[in-house]
Amino acid sequence: MISKKISSIIQSRKSIYPNEFNGKIIEEDIIIQLLENANYAPTHKMTQPWIFKIFCNNSKKILLDEIIRNNEFSENKKKKLENSFNKSSHIICICMKKHKNLLPEWEEIAATAMAVQNLWISCVDSNIGGYWSTPKYINKLRTFLKLNNDEICLGFFYLGVHNSKKIKKIKRDNIFDKIQWFR
Repeated sequence: MISKKISSIIQSRKSIYPNEFNGKIIEEDIIIQLLENANYAPTHKMTQPWIFKIFCNNSKKILLDEIIRNNEFSENKKKKLENSFNKSSHIICICMKKHKNLLPEWEEIAATAMAVQNLWISCVDSNIGGYWSTPKYINKLRTFLKLNNDEICLGFFYLGVHNSKKIKKIKRDNIFDKIQWFR
């Protein structure tokens, strides 16, 4: 039988956007616990391709300055981005090491996404929220992020503390519209 508790946790996972964060800082031991859970994602051949580059405190400002310096944004976009960075406790660059001669790239991306899902569901039933964003300018950060030739960045995971108690009811498509049995 499937655990109702596990189903409830999975079904309670939600995106909390940076504008909903209150600016409080998440303690480092909590960040480590979240990433330790991420580290238990399934991975073919145990390549464990995920790499987490964590920005907090002053390093968030350095990352923001790098983004703004290398992109043309409207003043409104700059302010929105700055607000997202300021309200976030941590910004984690989700990166991945490719193992070209060992596995197809899509498997490594899937494993990294599962690591992020583990991180995300670890926030359920807490006042910590997260949001994964892959902006267009992510490839302009290769040098800044010190990525090797066999590494890529798949986006930012914004982490922050929120006060929201409201439950967003997101309508999911009916699963029966997405399955086909072969018997």
